[in-house]
Amino acid sequence: MGQGKQGVTAVENPSKGGDLMGQVEQNPIALVQAKLKEVEIRFKGWLEKQTLPVEAAVVTTTSAAQGAAIGAFMGTLTGDVSSLVTPPPNAGGLNPEAMASLKQAQALAGGPLVQARNFAVMTGVNAGISCVMRRLRGKEDVQSSMVAAFGSGAMFSLVSGMGGSNQAANVVTSGLFFALIQGGIFQLGQKFSQPPAEDTQYIRTRSMLNNLGLQSYEKNFKRGLLTDRTLPLLTDSALRDVKIPPGPRLLILDHIERNPELKKG
Repeated sequence: MGQGKQGVTAVENPSKGGDLMGQVEQNPIALVQAKLKEVEIRFKGWLEKQTLPVEAAVVTTTSAAQGAAIGAFMGTLTGDVSSLVTPPPNAGGLNPEAMASLKQAQALAGGPLVQARNFAVMTGVNAGISCVMRRLRGKEDVQSSMVAAFGSGAMFSLVSGMGGSNQAANVVTSGLFFALIQGGIFQLGQKFSQPPAEDTQYIRTRSMLNNLGLQSYEKNFKRGLLTDRTLPLLTDSALRDVKIPPGPRLLILDHIERNPELKKG
């Protein structure tokens, strides 16, 4: 009996050891990423339930903190080279445009603290205005993006001291520059994030072929212009014309016959 118990113990121990090895072999980075994603989802869910002033304040603060961290890091890498762009002895004789350019160079050439301040202002103001616009308008579009960028650029100009003698004009110019850049980026992002117009005609067709494991024949459908609207009209001869073999043809026609929703044009 004693030997039997020892034998059972000997069998159970390797199993436990295998479980421990499985736990040890789990990727710690993946676990951390999953945990952070969970926290992010909970935080966004909590934030959506707050009033507009609370959400805007939280979004602005967190975005400004992230921007400050990025700016400080970049300032550390580039070093403080502001001394290389100090005004010349006769700076008073420079025209307003040259002086504004010099101020801009100084603003962009600061060390970690200066860059942290600049990035904090840009990202914080941008995120805060975007949050307010999204809540008020109920959507994110290029107009909201450009308004947020204008505010971000204007505040950056004020904080960095780029205004010079003609501060109001330079503030507006910086805001417009930021707005145009971000508006263009937003439009490009929208363009490349949306599927081509042709693909929207094959949504049900693609889903059907994927379910049947025949996704490789999607190009045949497109070659023959067999779109979602033609699914109720498909015949064996039509599929044969686009060079789909007999077996897949039978599966496709049977699938359409068994799914009435595919017969709706």
